Order: sequence, then structure tokens, then C-alpha cells
Amino acid sequence: MAKRDYYEVLGVDKNASADQIKSAYRKVAMKYHPDRNPGDKEAEEKFKEAAEAYGVLSDADKKARYDQFGHAGLEGGGGFGGGQSMNMDDIFSMFGNIFGGGFGGFGGFGGQRAPQQGRRGTNLRIKVKLTLEEIETGTEKKIKVNKYVACNTCGGSGAKNGATETCSHCHGTGYVTEMRRTFLGQMQTQSPCPHCVGEGKIIKDKCPDCHGEGIVKSEEVITIPIPAGIGDGMQFSLSGKGNAGVHGGYPGDLVVLIEEQPHELFERQDNNLFHNAYVTFAQAAMGDTIELPTLQGKVRVKIEPGTPSGKIIRIKGKGLPELNGYRKGDLLVSVNVWIPKSITKEEKAMLEELSSHSNFQPNPNKHEKGFFDKMKEMFR
Repeated sequence: MAKRDYYEVLGVDKNASADQIKSAYRKVAMKYHPDRNPGDKEAEEKFKEAAEAYGVLSDADKKARYDQFGHAGLEGGGGFGGGQSMNMDDIFSMFGNIFGGGFGGFGGFGGQRAPQQGRRGTNLRIKVKLTLEEIETGTEKKIKVNKYVACNTCGGSGAKNGATETCSHCHGTGYVTEMRRTFLGQMQTQSPCPHCVGEGKIIKDKCPDCHGEGIVKSEEVITIPIPAGIGDGMQFSLSGKGNAGVHGGYPGDLVVLIEEQPHELFERQDNNLFHNAYVTFAQAAMGDTIELPTLQGKVRVKIEPGTPSGKIIRIKGKGLPELNGYRKGDLLVSVNVWIPKSITKEEKAMLEELSSHSNFQPNPNKHEKGFFDKMKEMFR
């Protein structure tokens, strides 16, 4: 959906001054603020739209680019209106205080920000090795992970017997307010309180086991579901399975990196598998039925008479499944004529006798009919 003109969003013209733009934004933001329009998704979107417009038009550099190139001039520029997504926390944090510090709170239209619940835990990364058999069917891996978990003694709060007191610096809000001078004049800004790290409370007596952090080192067995068809180098995240957060903060994620182990019989290319099959000269010349391995079990395949060494046989549906799909790859079998490294005198005499016949003399200028078409079709 095309974005509306930023001047139209705020209801000002291109010659509007910085004060006029600020005043226009104030009116639109007050009108569509979520606290005044609870549950109204349309109002929330207009509130975000106004914040994005103000983020551009209040910045001299962005405004100049927008005036010259429109929305295209802001792509990749970063920040509000610079091609990045916005959320309500960003908007309240960056612009709420132009209303004197009381606008843009979380707990009510005239309130302050709610204290944050601890600090989010860090992410963990692990590598999981998989065989082609496991990739073909999908599997579950139970992995023992060394990580931070919530302290059982204090329940993750970090406080002995739950003893905490309100932070005297931010008075329990979790944020401190300060005046900053900008090109628009003096503006109030809020930032997390450095004394309580935005939590609004101070631990009175620290837990003796976690020393006030609320987390301790431990081992945890995590079950990791592996989808069929996943590939080497792919990664995915398990939400909330990383390190526990400090003082009850939300845990981080567990990032799983897939490492595919080499297989003794097959090589993988996308969802197809390649296999080398060896036959005798007699089998290649006269034809035969041979048994071939697949990931699903053995299959019998007919070798046509006169099969040349290097011929590719495609076995449909015997490869790997498509990740999050319904199709399966194929098994591509390269038929190779086995040549012994040493032969007896009797075998040599027999081969010399055979080679004297015209049917066993190769013609280097002749290709099998449709040879190139078959190769193109095979590797399409």
C-alpha cells in the first residue's frame, strides 16, 4: 500500500516552519493517541503514520531528501521514515516527551512509562549434526545445553525473601527525565534509570545463591524439533529457550545451526541425491536387474542392454523432501562399468578375442541418438 504524503498526514504545506510542523504533529497525535482510542486499530495506524511523518519532517536532512525525491529518497536511510518498521514503544520513546513528559505513557494518557520487568536474557547458539536419514524423515534431538536459568531460591527475582524497595532516583517509574537542547528548542527526554536499570525497584537483600542476579548456571535438556528436508547451513530459533533474563526478564532465544554429515553412499544437491552404481561389462552389454540402496530401503532397477558407462538413471521420488513442502527430490544413479585393475592370462586372451570383433570397436564420431537432449532433460 502506497504511503500518504507526509505533509498531508500532518495537515501542513511544504513551506511550514519547524514550529508549525511540531504543532501539527501534536494535534494529530493527541487526536489518535491509543489511550484516547482504546482498541481502535485505525486510530493506532494513524498515530504511527503521524509519528513517521514527524520523524522525517522534523529532521532537516531527511526533510530535504523527502522534498526532492519523495518516499524513494528515504529508503534505506534508517530511523523513522527511513525504511524501517516502527512500534509503539519506539514512538513513545522518541516523541512522547515533546508533550511535556506526560504524553505517551504506557499506563494511561497522562501517566509515565511502566517499569520494565528485568532484562531480557541473551541468545544461545548451538550446532546440530544430522544424517541424511534424519533429514529425510525429520526428527527430534534432545540436546544438553549449559545456560543461565532462573534461580530456584529467589524465583528469579534476585531478592532474598522477595525484599525490594522503590528506587529513590526514579521514584519507581523506571525512567528519569532530563531536558535537552535541540534545533527545535528545549525538549524533555526519558531514559531508563541508571540506578535501577529501568526496573523501578532496588533489591534490599540479595539472594545468596544468585548474588542478586536472579539467574544461575545450570544444564537443561532441550528437545529440538527438526523438520524434514532441512539443509546444511540453515538455522532457526526456538523462542524463549536461551539464557534466562535477569530479575525475571524474558529469556533469550536458542539459535540452532544445522550441519549435514557426509554420507558414504549419497551426495546431496538441493533435494536430489546422487549415487554411483557399478556393474560388470557383461551386465552393461547384455542388460540385467540390479539392486540399489535408497534412504527408504533397497529398490530393483533394470539395466538396459548396451548401457554405456556414465549413463544416468533417474529414480523418481527417492530423494529428500522439500522443506515445508509436499514434493520429493529424485535419486540420480550414475552407472559405471567396473574395470578390474589386473587380469589373468586366460581373461586377457578372451578380451583380445572380443576386441577383434567389429561390434566391440568404438566409433568416436557417433553419439547415441538424442544423447544431448537426454542429458539436458536429466539435469533440467
